Amino acid sequence: MEDGEIVGLYWARDQRALTETRSKYGGYCHAIAGRLLGDERDCEECVNDVWLVAWRSIPPQRPETLKTYLGKLTRRVALNRLRDRDREKRGGGQTALCLEELSECLPGGTETESGVELRELTRAIDGFLKTLSAETRNLFVCRYWFMTPVKELSARFGFSESKVKSSLARARGKLLQYLEKSNGVKSRMQ
Repeated sequence: MEDGEIVGLYWARDQRALTETRSKYGGYCHAIAGRLLGDERDCEECVNDVWLVAWRSIPPQRPETLKTYLGKLTRRVALNRLRDRDREKRGGGQTALCLEELSECLPGGTETESGVELRELTRAIDGFLKTLSAETRNLFVCRYWFMTPVKELSARFGFSESKVKSSLARARGKLLQYLEKSNGVKSRMQ
């Protein structure tokens, strides 16, 4: 079934929308949740929560790209679940590790809350991603959006782990420079 037809089922409040969504995008959402949560039971609960959120949000939302919409919902639900879990158990360590890697580039709590709004930061990161080569952008997004382990990135892209790590380190350095230049954001390191 096409995405437009599935969205139409949501708007008609037809419960087949959930069946069709699960059939078409269950594996996709499960992969996102699994990468973030690392626990099968949490992953299943997360994906079920995504179906509920989708049911409640469509309508009034009418997503242009259902796959992207569900991916964002899944990521949001999974990250909220992570916040509720013990930090030691997060995503097999990948989430905490990714956030730690990015901590040098992104401002801290009170500075962010008072100085840089989330929308501005999002726009700046989107602009930054456009400055990267396709290869580096794909590595960066896989690592910091999907929280893919370095070892898996190495296998997927055919690079050594050290090349992946150095490419990501250079990209983080460029991100820091880009943010400082475009938004006056100062890193925690300074």
